[in-house]
Amino acid sequence: MKPVTFFGGCSASARVRAIAVAAGLMALSSIVFAQDGSLRQRFKERWQQRQSQSQPASAPGDDTATSAPITRPGDHTFTLEHQGETRRYRVHVPPSYDPARPMPLLFALHGGGGNMALMAKDANYGLPGKADQEGFIVVFPNGHSRFASGHLSTWNAGRCCGNARDENIDDVGFIRRIAEQLTRRMNIDAGRVYATGMSNGAMMAYRLACELPDLIRGVAAVAGTDNTNHCEPSRGVPVLHIHAKDDPHVLFGGGAGPKARRKEVVTDHTSVAATVSKWVAINGCAPAPKRVTEVAGAHCERYSPCSAQAPVQLCVTETGGHAWPGGKKALGGESGSQAISANDVMWDFFKQLPAGAP
Repeated sequence: MKPVTFFGGCSASARVRAIAVAAGLMALSSIVFAQDGSLRQRFKERWQQRQSQSQPASAPGDDTATSAPITRPGDHTFTLEHQGETRRYRVHVPPSYDPARPMPLLFALHGGGGNMALMAKDANYGLPGKADQEGFIVVFPNGHSRFASGHLSTWNAGRCCGNARDENIDDVGFIRRIAEQLTRRMNIDAGRVYATGMSNGAMMAYRLACELPDLIRGVAAVAGTDNTNHCEPSRGVPVLHIHAKDDPHVLFGGGAGPKARRKEVVTDHTSVAATVSKWVAINGCAPAPKRVTEVAGAHCERYSPCSAQAPVQLCVTETGGHAWPGGKKALGGESGSQAISANDVMWDFFKQLPAGAP
């Protein structure tokens, strides 16, 4: 009797041996990847580099060639030359924008290794939708990148992060230049210009508060602490800090966690407590906070009154990791805590500030 055959004439016994070999290789592969997360990270970064070289971060339709006023709602992409480098930024204008009335402006800074397109995608962070709902302009600058596409970008936030830090890129000057350009193109309410950011972008928001207090009237930092080298603002700046207790990248208690990107591109992060204490002192706030929000899985505490009329508020989620509460992590698909919405808490905080304060 002939042996029973499967797929291309292999005998049953050969098929069994092939399955055993394949299973062994899969098991070995699983062990290697389980023991060496850095190898998996390197593969991921290689893939991201290939993507970055083939897909531009900017949207079609670069509006840089004209200096005409922006009057229509939607998304507009611009470039500018700053210190010999071509930099990009994207502007989202809500349908309610009226050139005859000044409108608030929010700078939204992406995380390290990201880009403006990831931050501007509504499915990730929900900021364009929030801007449409509340009536504010949101600008998504692109950090410094080694690639012409603008992918894998970082911000020079002081002690962090990556090439932007190592090459001492003037990101503060870049943000000021964007504000100057937009002020010429649009009717911006100079007393209601704010900054928010994720991770390295949150750290950059803190640097803006330290060095551009004349421009930035409040910051909302998500999953990134204050890692500035110096901070002597000419006046207090309202601060909202949002952080998950189980953040594995920027540890709540300080340091770079086990899931942080390669340690040489980040830093030994300042703790959440040290960051909050620093700004409570800068803004001259009462040292004992008041609980202002208490929900399942999250709470918020506010330090006020403050001599600089610049309150400090800390919102803590029990879970959510290194992600945007109420949103979805752009790199890796991890969702943030759903106990609170970073967008809702942030805009409620900004709306309570007097225009032009402090």
